[in-house]
Amino acid sequence: MNEIALESYAKINLALDILYKRDDGYHEINTIMQQIDLKDRVVIRNKDSGIDIQCNNKDVPIDRNNLVYKAWEKIREKTGINRGVGIIIDKKIPIAAGLAGGSSNGGAVLKGLNLLWDLNLSDEELMEIGKKIGADVPFCIMGGTAWARGIGEKLTKLKGFSGYNILLANVGIPVSTEWVYKNMDLKSIHERIDIERIIKYMEEGNLLKLGQSIENVMEPVVMTKYPQVKMVKEDMIKFGALGSLMSGSGPTVFGLFDDEEKLYRCKRELEKKVPNVFVTKTL
Repeated sequence: MNEIALESYAKINLALDILYKRDDGYHEINTIMQQIDLKDRVVIRNKDSGIDIQCNNKDVPIDRNNLVYKAWEKIREKTGINRGVGIIIDKKIPIAAGLAGGSSNGGAVLKGLNLLWDLNLSDEELMEIGKKIGADVPFCIMGGTAWARGIGEKLTKLKGFSGYNILLANVGIPVSTEWVYKNMDLKSIHERIDIERIIKYMEEGNLLKLGQSIENVMEPVVMTKYPQVKMVKEDMIKFGALGSLMSGSGPTVFGLFDDEEKLYRCKRELEKKVPNVFVTKTL
């Protein structure tokens, strides 16, 4: 095999709580991650040496700042294999959007090189390598639905929550996760999100209760600076979403719908106001 193509899926957070800043500078989080079928396509080809990254989005770095570069570096460190690669990313997931697009690409390259180079590494071994690349990479390798703690690397697989209608709206402004963390006042958060209750509603398929319970403590920081994010969330609810939430550090907002007619009406309304609107489903 000289070439492999993989689909690289985005994620949303159905709940996101930030507990405290750790001694190592990272933040302890408590979150539910859900893979969705919005995806990039990643093609990996063998070459004699070095790495060549190409992407159809000029804002995506094609040097060592891209997590696919780090994935290539780390898997070579782990295995001692000194091969080169060419990587082509067909980017559909908005960047710096709270959807883990970069982490997903990094995870896809780990999985792809495992197959392309016949490494026979388990998913657990790939996830261990992924931890060294980025906090969301292990989940992007695992996929599905998971409860994540620590910095996002401590994962508990949950009962599948697949096939539910999701509308995504991205206002087209990249938001730095680092900036959001820096501007959060953790002392002002007095009530913790009841993650276990949200998981219960997901497992029951109780979309009405789930929609009323989803929460993200990062929202106020982002919405204060970017009021259009709040506008998107309000429009989602106005046009029939059972619940709406900013994903991750934003600025992407998703809506959970049980009525396709309302979903497409909401899509048409939001397309008049924001540049990126996607209909997708949970995986």
